[in-house]
Amino acid sequence: MTKQTFHLDDELAQTDDWESGYADDEDTETTGSLDLAERHALRRAAGLRTELEDITEVEYRQLRLERVILVGVWTQGTVTDAENSMAELALLAETAGSEVLDALFQRRQTPDPATYIGRGKVEGMREIVAATGADTVICDGELAPSQLRNLEDRLKVKVVDRTALILDIFAQHAKSKEGQAQVELAQLNYMKQRLRGWGGNLSRQAGGRVAGGEGIGGRGPGETKIETDRRRINTKIAKLRRELAHMKTTRTTKRAERRRNAIPSVAIAGYTNAGKSSLLNRMTNAGVLVEDSLFATLDPTTRRTTTSDGRIYTMSDTVGFVRHLPHQLVEAFRSTLEEVADSDLIVHVVDGSHPDPEGQLAAVREVFADIGASGVPELVVINKSDAADPLVVQRILSREPHSVAASARTGEGIAELLQAIEADLPHPGVEVSVLVPYDRGDLVNRLHEQGEVLSVEHVAEGTLVSARVHEGLASELEQFAVREG
Repeated sequence: MTKQTFHLDDELAQTDDWESGYADDEDTETTGSLDLAERHALRRAAGLRTELEDITEVEYRQLRLERVILVGVWTQGTVTDAENSMAELALLAETAGSEVLDALFQRRQTPDPATYIGRGKVEGMREIVAATGADTVICDGELAPSQLRNLEDRLKVKVVDRTALILDIFAQHAKSKEGQAQVELAQLNYMKQRLRGWGGNLSRQAGGRVAGGEGIGGRGPGETKIETDRRRINTKIAKLRRELAHMKTTRTTKRAERRRNAIPSVAIAGYTNAGKSSLLNRMTNAGVLVEDSLFATLDPTTRRTTTSDGRIYTMSDTVGFVRHLPHQLVEAFRSTLEEVADSDLIVHVVDGSHPDPEGQLAAVREVFADIGASGVPELVVINKSDAADPLVVQRILSREPHSVAASARTGEGIAELLQAIEADLPHPGVEVSVLVPYDRGDLVNRLHEQGEVLSVEHVAEGTLVSARVHEGLASELEQFAVREG
C-alpha cells in the first residue's frame, strides 16, 4: 500500500474569476440577490474551536468546522480520479465554512473496516493533526459508527465523513419549511445509528426517579438511556414524515393542475454548481438565488414561460446532485425530486469547464435511476462553454447525440437551447379546425397558450383556426368544429 500526500492550493478551494460572473445575471435587486446578501451576512465566525457538545448526555453534534484535514481511500480508477474526488471534498469543506489545511489519500483495495485508513496510517494522521493544529478530520466516504468512534478515540479530534459534511451544507442552505424538514429528517436518520455518550451514561437504566426522573415517559425499568434517545428520535422522524406527506399533497395538487391544463413541464437538473439557476435566470428572468458554491439551491423554483409560438410550459430548478449523494438525502428529498421524474423533459446541465464532466453526467444519471426518471427524455446542456476547453466541448457533443453547448454568463447558445427545448416538448395529439365566434376570444387565447396553432384566418362569422390541442380542449371546442362538405 502506498500513500500519496498533496497540499490543496487555493485553486482547489476556489474557482476561477470568470465564475463570479454567473452571480451577476440581474442588475436590479431580485429575490435571489436578496437571498444571496442574507446568506453572506450569516457566514460562520472565525476563531471558534470545535468541541463535542454534550446535550442530555448524547452527542447531538452540530458541525462547527474550522481547520480541517481531508483524508481519502482510493480503491479504483486513476490517480486523476482520486485527485478530482479530493478536490471536490475540499470544495464541500469550504462551502461548509472550513479552512482546508492539508489533504491525503492512499491506495487500498478496500477501506480498513476498523479505522478506514489502517492502523499505521492513523498514527501518521495523528502526527499531522498535531503539527497543523487541525481540529477536524473529514473522510471522503461514509464511515461506519465503529470507524467513526475508533478514529476519534485515536486522533483526539472530531472526525466527520462525507455524508455528515453534505448534510451540514444542506442544513445551512435550506430555507423553505419543506426543505428544512427534509434536511432534518435526513440528519435524524443518519444520527440514529451514531448515538454516542460519555462513559457509561448511555447504558444506564431508567426507571422511577433514577436517571434524572426518566421513569415517567420511559418504558419503565430496563430501558437504557440510548434506547430512550433512539425512541425520541424515531418519534421525531415519524412527525417529520407526516409533515412532509402533508406538504407533498400541495405539490401534487399543483402538478395535477398543470396536467389537467396539459401544460408541459421541463426540469433543469444536473451536478451541483453546474449553473442550473443561472440558466433558469437567463431563460426566464426568474431572479432566483445564484451563488458560486455547492448546493446553493435546495428549494425548487418553478417559472412559467412560453415558446416562440405562444405555448405555455413550466421550467423548474432542482437541487443539485453530487457523487455518492447520501441515501438519506435521496429518500428525504424524494417528494422534491419527483418534479424531475414527472417532467416531460429533463434539461441535464453539465459544467463544461470541470475536470471530469463525463463523471458528472454518470453520477447524475445514477440518481435519475434511483428516482425513476431514467425514461424521461433528456437534453444535455454543456454550460460554461465560454470557459471550457473547446476540445472537451466537442468531445461531449460527439458522445451525447442530443446535446447543445451554452453559456449562462455570456448568453452564447441560449437561443439554440430554447429552440431545442421547444422541439422536445410534447406536441398536442388532436388536430382540430374550428370557427370561434368573436365573442369567445378566451378560447382563441387558450388555443395559443395550450395548443399548437397551425393557421388563423379572420372571416365574417368569427376566427377560423386550425390547431393541434389536447383532448380536454378539443372536447370544449367540439361545438365550434368546422364540418367538411
